[in-house]
Amino acid sequence: MNELTENAAARLGRRGWPATPIRRAITASFEFFPPKTDKGAAKLRDCADQLSQFDPAFMSVTYGAGGTDQERTHAAVAGLIERTDAPIAGHLTAVGAPQHDVLDVVDRYIDTGVRHIVALRGDTSDELQPHSDGFADAAALVAGIRAKVDAAGLDGFDISVAGYPEIHPKADCAQADLDNLKRKVDAGATRVLTQYFFDTDAFIRFFEQARSAGITVPIVPGIMPVWNVDRIQAFSARCGTKIPSWLPELFDGLDEAPEVRELVAATVAAEQCRRLAEYGIDSFHFYTMNSPTLAAATCQILGLRANSNSAQASTKAAS
Repeated sequence: MNELTENAAARLGRRGWPATPIRRAITASFEFFPPKTDKGAAKLRDCADQLSQFDPAFMSVTYGAGGTDQERTHAAVAGLIERTDAPIAGHLTAVGAPQHDVLDVVDRYIDTGVRHIVALRGDTSDELQPHSDGFADAAALVAGIRAKVDAAGLDGFDISVAGYPEIHPKADCAQADLDNLKRKVDAGATRVLTQYFFDTDAFIRFFEQARSAGITVPIVPGIMPVWNVDRIQAFSARCGTKIPSWLPELFDGLDEAPEVRELVAATVAAEQCRRLAEYGIDSFHFYTMNSPTLAAATCQILGLRANSNSAQASTKAAS
C-alpha cells in the first residue's frame, strides 16, 4: 500500500473496513444523461451494458427543462429498450411547454414501450418560465400523466417524483417542501427519488418526516459517487446539497492518483448506503454521470453481484 492509499484509508476509516456484510436484499437503479455525440452514445451503451448485469430495478434517462434534450432523450431511451431487458424510465419536465405538448411526449414514451416516467417540474430561469397553458407544478404534471395512462388502461404504470432531504433550494421552508411532495404523491406518484446528499442523518430525518406526513410510497435515496470533487462542490451549491468538511479532505492529495481516488469514492458511497441499509433502506438510485465504474464498484461492495445471465445487452442487440 503506497503513502497516498494509506492516507486515504486512514481518513476514511471512521468505522473500520471491511465492515460486516449487509444482511438484506439490496436493489439498485441507475440514472444516465442523453449523450450529445456518437462517442458519448457509445459510452452510454457501454455504461448500460455493464450496469445492467446488476439486475437494476430500472435505468432512467434525464430530460432537460423545456424539452431541451427531448430528441436525445428519446433516442437514448429507445436504444436502451432495444439493448437491455432492464425496465427503462424516461424523465419528463413541464416548465416552458403547454400541456398538450407535454402529454404528446407521454404518448411518445408509451409508444416506445416506456412504462415508467420520472416527472419533474423543471427548474425555472429568466429564459424559461411556466407556460401560460402549461402544468403549474410537478403535482399537476403527475395528475396529467396519471389520467392519461389510466385512460389508456396501462395498469402498474410507474411515476417517480423528486424529493429533497436537504430542502429544495427554492422552497419557502421544510414544511412547504414536504407539503409539495405529499401533493405529488397524492396526485398519483408511486415512488420518490431523492436529490443526492452526503449527510445521511438528513435523509433519515426527511424519511421519517415524510412517513409521518402520510407519504407511504417507496422513498429511494439518490447516491452520487464523488467522481470529481470540484465539480460536485459547484453542482451542490446550485442544488442545495451540503458538502461536509470531511468529504474534500478525503480526496486531498489524490489529484494524481486516479485509482486511489476511485477507491475512496466507491467506499464513501458504499458506506453511505451501508448505514442507510442498517436503518432499513434497501433500494438505491445511482447518478452515474454515464460512467459505470464507481456505481459498479459500490454495488459490488454492497453485495450485489454482476450476473452474466442478465447481461442481456449484447445478446439482445445481436438477435
